[in-house]
Amino acid sequence: MTFFNPNVPLLCQKPGALDFPDVPGLWRFHLQVGNFTLFSRFYTRLDQACMVWALISTVIFAIAQFFPISWVTQAIWWSVLSVIGTVAMIALTPSWLRVEGLGWILDSWIFLMLLGVVITDLGIFLNWGTVLMYLCPLWLGLVAIGYVCTGVGMRSRTLILMGLVHLLSIGILPYVGSWQFLTTGIIMGGSVLLLAEFQWDSFGTCGG
Repeated sequence: MTFFNPNVPLLCQKPGALDFPDVPGLWRFHLQVGNFTLFSRFYTRLDQACMVWALISTVIFAIAQFFPISWVTQAIWWSVLSVIGTVAMIALTPSWLRVEGLGWILDSWIFLMLLGVVITDLGIFLNWGTVLMYLCPLWLGLVAIGYVCTGVGMRSRTLILMGLVHLLSIGILPYVGSWQFLTTGIIMGGSVLLLAEFQWDSFGTCGG
């Protein structure tokens, strides 16, 4: 048996919300007019965790890009928001992850997110110029490591590819000039939103 299943697509369309079996914490959204379905989606707890981080990362980097708020104020707000996101991630992560011996994946994300917060805050409060200059590469790099670790643990080519996208995105930052924060927010937020909207390959099937 191969580690990855090359016959499974990287991403596949989810079934309709009404076609998916009930699981704890599942969100269903089904909008239908007569016989015509306008929108039908389900979101597992893992999807919900992705949506939380999509919102957090987009808000953080968009505000950093467009609003003249002091670095100290942003550091306080974003530290609180990141901790809230980390707690939500812990609460929403399905219990089977630890049962299957994959709790280290969640622990890795917790470590990486808190490490990023600590380095960012130290850079701001201690006025470390080098850290402030490389905040976007720092976060893209940390998230890339998280995706690669998760991809290996869950045998997912999609997640490893996401990690490589984040890593390679560091190289394009110098070419977007003053739009680095917005670019970083779009890449980070868009990636987790994509994972929430589609099923991705994991453990040899398209069922992430």
